[in-house]
Amino acid sequence: MPILDKWQNLILFKIKAMKIGMNLLLWGTEINESLFPVLDEIKALGFDAVEVPIFNLNPDDWHIWRQKLDSLGLERIAETFNGADTNPLSMDVAMRQKALNDNKKAIDCAAVMGAELLIGPIHSPLGVFTGQAATETEWQYGVEHIRALSEYAATKNITIGIEYLNRFEAYLFTCTDDMLRFVKDVNHPNCQVMFDTFHANIEEKDLAKAIKKCGERLVHVQLSENDRSTLGKGHVDFKKIIKALKSMNYKGLVSIEAFSMKLAAANIWRPMFESETQLMQDSIKYLKKIL
Repeated sequence: MPILDKWQNLILFKIKAMKIGMNLLLWGTEINESLFPVLDEIKALGFDAVEVPIFNLNPDDWHIWRQKLDSLGLERIAETFNGADTNPLSMDVAMRQKALNDNKKAIDCAAVMGAELLIGPIHSPLGVFTGQAATETEWQYGVEHIRALSEYAATKNITIGIEYLNRFEAYLFTCTDDMLRFVKDVNHPNCQVMFDTFHANIEEKDLAKAIKKCGERLVHVQLSENDRSTLGKGHVDFKKIIKALKSMNYKGLVSIEAFSMKLAAANIWRPMFESETQLMQDSIKYLKKIL
């Protein structure tokens, strides 16, 4: 085979190997069967996977999701969050136990859906602050929570992808270095890390350098523009990020994460794009071009 053909085949292999997903939070927090037509559209637009938020903690309700996703040939990644009433860092032991119980239920739902990865900032509650840096006690509570959760996830063949959030959304840790230190303290093979470019764009001086630090622990990447809208329309250097991932021989998914006014927690109060369809079309076109 000519050298040029070999090189072209290698490029095609790399493009095929880096699969692209879409996060369903673009349509808000009502995650139910009404989104099945959206799944059809996601598949038709050329996506390989979806990120599915687990807010409904009844495993029985997720069998139909598995059937739908299987029928479309879409891979799936589960994600979940903790709120003020499920705080793993609380001084209240009952609150910490509730957080653990709910997160275990999320793992049960993810297993029913057929996911092998559960991602999110499940080490601490979203939007809850104490007005100071995390204490050593809170750090240990977070480590204990994720270690126990990782042990349970292992029984379901699920890996946890820990996510750090920016300083305006969480406080236990807010950068790659501290996230890696946290995961090292957890010390469990089913506890790994994910990388979200939105938060990194705020907290890191060099996104490519930060993502490379994750090394073999990196199991998932969310590509999100600086304003949470269409990829390639803001100032995040996705070309540099993709180059870094290729240099690492990253084998996981890259998912597009964008939010709208439908997600109150995102605090977006103005239109950021024409429609969900437009955002998906333009984002995947841009992403495939730089891949």
